[in-house]
Amino acid sequence: MSMKPIHIIGGGLAGSEAAWQAAEVMGVPVVLHEMRPQVETAAHKTDGLAELVCSNSFRSDDHEHNAVGLLHEEMRRCNSLIMREGAKAAVPAGGALAVDRDIFSDGVTKALQDHPLITLERGEVKGLPPEDWDSVIIATGPLTSAALAEAIRKETGEDSLAFFDAIAPIVYTDSIDMNVAWFQSRYDKPGPHGTGKDYINCPMNKEQYEAFIAALIESDKTEFKDWEKDTPYFEGCMPIEVMASRGIETLRFGPMKPVGLTNPHKDEEPYAVVQLRQDNKLGTLYNIVGFQTKMKYGAQTEVLKMIPGLENANFARLGGLHRNTFINSPKLLDGTLRLKSMPRIRFAGQVTGCEGYVESASVGIMAARFAAAEKLGQEPSIPPETTALGALLGHITGGAHADTFQPMNINFGLFPLPENPFTIMPNGKRKKVKGMDRKKLYTQRALQDLDNWLSDLKEAA
Repeated sequence: MSMKPIHIIGGGLAGSEAAWQAAEVMGVPVVLHEMRPQVETAAHKTDGLAELVCSNSFRSDDHEHNAVGLLHEEMRRCNSLIMREGAKAAVPAGGALAVDRDIFSDGVTKALQDHPLITLERGEVKGLPPEDWDSVIIATGPLTSAALAEAIRKETGEDSLAFFDAIAPIVYTDSIDMNVAWFQSRYDKPGPHGTGKDYINCPMNKEQYEAFIAALIESDKTEFKDWEKDTPYFEGCMPIEVMASRGIETLRFGPMKPVGLTNPHKDEEPYAVVQLRQDNKLGTLYNIVGFQTKMKYGAQTEVLKMIPGLENANFARLGGLHRNTFINSPKLLDGTLRLKSMPRIRFAGQVTGCEGYVESASVGIMAARFAAAEKLGQEPSIPPETTALGALLGHITGGAHADTFQPMNINFGLFPLPENPFTIMPNGKRKKVKGMDRKKLYTQRALQDLDNWLSDLKEAA
């Protein structure tokens, strides 16, 4: 084709989704640049595209009452590759969508490698892209190479902001003592890919819990380099030992809460519960939910084996820690994710300051569609602010305050309020819609507005 390609830097979830959207949905050629395996990172283990380095969960799949589930559904309606391959690789996880990480990455990689409009180039892009690349999407995520990160910093005049993402340990299923642990989803909720018995639960009494908390706090931790010491954590991915240090009850009201669970081995209610979620299709691996950690490997093995049922656990992967870099998007990007100082460059994914797998991929959807529209001589169309896509885009490109900007997951707080959040009672009085019904007002409006937006795009094309 005579049309110059869109160059996409980074083969994570955002970059992979962006390549698919530009090529498959918009019909525009793409060159996808991925530095692995020529240049490795501290967190990746393979050279596969869209490798999941932290959790294997895409979180809630409830599109009627949950903002993340709504984003899932919007992405599906946008012909998302990430959601398509996620469905193929799904494993039981209650009301969440979790995937076998290897099947998922292999599926994404194959789809992109086989696409006639996508060229995959392995190797690092050192510094800002060449000037003859007239359309670029930087989707390098939390592990942007040092050379590119420094070039971005020099161009924008902004010091890079950063925080740490911690990785949860993974256990071999057959090493878990099921005479102590049991299968159950919280409140027996089955979810779209599960049975209501999708998690392995390890109970603790009060004495065991308090001893465990003390061991977490006293354990040997990863030592930071001087340039890392002032880097803040993201609240949604807090290391377990940092949470423990905030108060002895913190974990009992967080990832170790015992509510909605009944121990079949004992009559007494558990004081705290550690949950493990299936990590692969075969069910041979389970990850410890919410147990991302910066403990040293020796300390991890010792402390985690204090958990009842995991005394003889074998670990397929211990937890780890990696640095996450993002730009001050509200200050630096325009409404279609272009760098104000260099409009041929767009940003997508976690490097923009969105947080989460599906959030990153969804920004990839938008960046690719905006860039492809320009290639086709069309005006980029921004999704309505009432949709999850539009709400997230609005937040990172101006809805947040630049001086206090921090990474953000999708949530209903980013959406405009419902136009009519009231219902009329039999006595004629108005009653404010609350709870699940109120959330449904957001999701119904969002999907209707998204469908209208997609229909308008189709007509314009």
